[in-house]
Amino acid sequence: MKQLNIGLFGFGNVGHGLYDVLKRIDSKSVTIRHICVRDINKERGVDAKFTSNPDDIFNDRDINLIVEVIDDAEAAYEIVKRALKMRIPVVSGNKKMLGHHLPELIDLQEQYNTALLYDASACGSIPVIRNLEEYYDNDLLTSVKGILNGSSNFILSKIFNEKMGYKEALKLAQDLGFAESNPTLDIDGWDSLYKLIIVTIHAFGVYVAPEEILTYGISTMNDSDIRFAHEKERRIKLVAHVEKVDDSKLIMCVLPQLISRNKYIYSVEDEFNGVVIKGLFYDKQFMFGRGAGGHPTGSAVLSDITACGYNYRYEYKKRNDSVLPCYSTDHAFRIYFRYKTAEERNLLKFENIREQYTSEEFSYIIGDVSIANLKAHQEELRTPNCFVAAYPLD
Repeated sequence: MKQLNIGLFGFGNVGHGLYDVLKRIDSKSVTIRHICVRDINKERGVDAKFTSNPDDIFNDRDINLIVEVIDDAEAAYEIVKRALKMRIPVVSGNKKMLGHHLPELIDLQEQYNTALLYDASACGSIPVIRNLEEYYDNDLLTSVKGILNGSSNFILSKIFNEKMGYKEALKLAQDLGFAESNPTLDIDGWDSLYKLIIVTIHAFGVYVAPEEILTYGISTMNDSDIRFAHEKERRIKLVAHVEKVDDSKLIMCVLPQLISRNKYIYSVEDEFNGVVIKGLFYDKQFMFGRGAGGHPTGSAVLSDITACGYNYRYEYKKRNDSVLPCYSTDHAFRIYFRYKTAEERNLLKFENIREQYTSEEFSYIIGDVSIANLKAHQEELRTPNCFVAAYPLD
């Protein structure tokens, strides 16, 4: 492997985790030369060269790899774009930035013949992107489904396994560094959405913009929903899902699901991620690993760094298929829908109703609703009076 001299942007949870991992393995072929941060005066407790000026990194001719692990998506975009245009390989961990700009960044990689790697952005420590690139690079793949956000899964695990309240579980996740002080990105499904977009372009060659995809999280879940799940011997999990439902149609969504015991992801607990990959002839294959925390994600970033050391780059093979599936919202799920008022009830157009319950406190319906109908009203459904979860038959 060639010598890598890194310019690192960001020294938060993941950046510090990467620093610790590199110290632990004592690699002679990977060196962090400069670390760019917002606050140069903050005490960080490590012996490293810090700067607040990006030019100190980009003008250092000895630096031959940029690594960005910052939480500002627009700043990350400018860093990655500048690195590619300077023909400096770059590793990114910013899934929001990638989710919004991936087609442009793929074109820049080709134009400047420079690699951008981001396996660490998609599923924490699980190498799902590289596996989709190298092992599942054929038309046999039919779906990718799983838990892509460790923070929300940690919260749900504490609720269902330890009978914690939602607020108590959220605070614990924040105290342990699994969730941010503003947890909206995790619990409302946006983090999972950006990861799903990245996974989909490698799994099926199709890019779909974030605003086009049904995205609904667990922030409005309450004790009634938890009680319903227990009665049905299921658990609520926040699931990202992309599936080729026939040769020409692709569906995508992020939605809580009522998961039965016979599903792999039923037993994925705490901050772990679990991904189920399904194909025409090999049925289901399951990948499992930590999805949150500085050291697991830092280890995944190191894997991308090492791949750069061997001049690895993504080939985006599926994008070159002669016929790509078209994204569609014309597909129905069986769902559980809790609501309170008649106005809320009328938001969703049920193709058929399988079960319903009505009381003064709350009501619910189980029935089939199209993705298009759910997508059209996803913002109106983000109220404490409502909660929606997919409710698979098995």
